[in-house]
Amino acid sequence: MDPERAAQVDVAADAGESFGRYAVVDEAALFPHLSSVHLACGFHAGDPAGLRRSIARAVEAGLALGAHPGYRDLVGFGRRHMSLATDELFADVLYQLGALGALVAVAGGRLHHVKAHGALYNDMHANERLADTVARAVAAYRPDLPLVLLAGPGGAMARAAAGRVGVRVVTEAFPDRAYLASGELAPRSMDGAVISDPEHVARRAVAFATGASVPALGGGEVTVTAETLCVHGDGPGAPAVAAAVREALTAAGVAVRPF
Repeated sequence: MDPERAAQVDVAADAGESFGRYAVVDEAALFPHLSSVHLACGFHAGDPAGLRRSIARAVEAGLALGAHPGYRDLVGFGRRHMSLATDELFADVLYQLGALGALVAVAGGRLHHVKAHGALYNDMHANERLADTVARAVAAYRPDLPLVLLAGPGGAMARAAAGRVGVRVVTEAFPDRAYLASGELAPRSMDGAVISDPEHVARRAVAFATGASVPALGGGEVTVTAETLCVHGDGPGAPAVAAAVREALTAAGVAVRPF
C-alpha cells in the first residue's frame, strides 16, 4: 500500500437511527471515536427531531456528515430487499438527500458524502441498474458529493457504474465483518461472519489501514484496503468497538480523519 494512503483512514458509523423514544445507540459515547457519520434520512430509521439532535452532536464533535439513504422500510430497518422502479428509486434517494441536507444546513454544516443503507447498499452492489440510479440521484443533487461503495471485487460493478456518471467513489471496508479469500464480504449467514470483540475488530482495522493481511473466513488470508472503515453503530457495543479501533489506529501511527 502507498505510504501516503497508509498514514490516514476515516472511521465512520451509522447514526441518527433512533426513532421517537427508541434509542439505537449512545451517540454521545460513540461520536468521540469517529471522524465521520452516515446519518439516516428518515426512510429506514430516524425522525426529524431526533436527526436534528444527532446532527448537532456530530457538528459539535467535528465529524464529517454523510447522508445514509435507504429503502422506505421503517419496520424492517431498511434491511429488506424491495423492488422499486428506476424513477421511484431515483426520487426516493433525491428526496432523502434533500431532507437531510436541509437539516444539516440549518445546523451550520454541509453534507460531506453519501452512503446507501442496508438492503439498498447490498442491492447496489449486485444490480447495475440500482447502482446507476443511486449514483445519478447523487449527481443530480450535488455532483461533488462522494459516494461510498464497497472495496474489493464485490464493489467493482457499483464503482464502475458511479464512475460512468461522474460521481467520485470512496472505498469502504468493514473491520467487524469477515471476508472471504476472494476479497468479498462473507455472507452474514456464515458462522463467524460478524465480529463483535472490540480488540479483534481493532486489530483488523489496523490491518485494513496499513495493507496487512488478515485471516479469511473459510481458510487462507485476504488483504483489504479502503479509504473509510465502517463500524456498525446499531448495537450497544458500538462505542466500545469504535474506541478500541481508534486507540489501535493511533497506536499504529495511523491518523484518523475524514476522507
